[in-house]
Amino acid sequence: MGGSWSNNNNRNRRRNSYHEHYPPPPPTYYYQYSSQPHPMMPQPQPPQAAAATTTTNTQPFGVDLNVNVVAQPPPPPPYVDHETAKKVKNDVNLHKHTLQLHLDPNNSDHHLISFVFDALYDGRITIFYLAKEEEHKCRFFPLFPEAFEPITFPFQKGVGQKFCQPSGTGIDLGFFELDDLSNPSPEEDVFPLVICAETTPLADHETPSSSFVDASPHMQITQAVLEKTNGTGPFQVKVVRQILWIDQVRYELRELYGIGNSTAPDFDRNDPGKECVICMTEPKDTAVLPCRHMCMCSECAKALRVQSNNCPICRQPIEQLIEIKINDDDDE
Repeated sequence: MGGSWSNNNNRNRRRNSYHEHYPPPPPTYYYQYSSQPHPMMPQPQPPQAAAATTTTNTQPFGVDLNVNVVAQPPPPPPYVDHETAKKVKNDVNLHKHTLQLHLDPNNSDHHLISFVFDALYDGRITIFYLAKEEEHKCRFFPLFPEAFEPITFPFQKGVGQKFCQPSGTGIDLGFFELDDLSNPSPEEDVFPLVICAETTPLADHETPSSSFVDASPHMQITQAVLEKTNGTGPFQVKVVRQILWIDQVRYELRELYGIGNSTAPDFDRNDPGKECVICMTEPKDTAVLPCRHMCMCSECAKALRVQSNNCPICRQPIEQLIEIKINDDDDE
């Protein structure tokens, strides 16, 4: 009896052990009939082990997480182009800070123009009011010819010449609204005051056009606005832009800060302000764009462009470096 009970008991234990290790029943799938084609359901996939790129302590209730992340090195500064400036010979130059507007002493309702200019050759000056440029070709025509026809004056070569518009040739600015005179439209290439100085002398049989001026081989265009302080008082001339047109190529003149005569032959190394702001020994000959600070020598500029992307003066991003050589050759 005892042995029989033991065998039955062992048999029951084996039966229970086998029952505990049976595989689970397959999952139940539900299908829905549809007249449209229905994609087959994907087969269940075994769980995939996650890539062990980081280790995280996932403790609840705001406990610090320990994350091991490999730090990436900072990206290098963007490459900055370093170019050498092209020397352009300008035959005529209007000193924009000398441009003024005066009342005609013989006609108090009309205004006259005066300025100082330099010219290497004989040429002519044409004055426009509310003029538009034709497709960036340095060809201008007035928007209101009935108010003021462009007028042209010849000049002879010389340095430091004073141009004064003759009495009786001025304009009555009361024809225009103050907003039209003080606000340019660069997107439409319209400016209240345009002065074209060119070094193409007129032949004896040639007469200037009364409606437009064609671009000559060498021309400087000064575009300005006419302003009044608080809307009252005399007009003040403010130059907005100066353009060079040389051999069918258009250049826009822009001032460089700190250029001085740092690359002139008589450069004094002991004169503060003329040396490179980085090495403090060589004369500065490289300008930074777009901020236009001329503050470095060419060697320091080459080293800077692979280390930083900011101007040493104003810390603005550098887009381009221009190396400028001044007074290298006396014949140029």
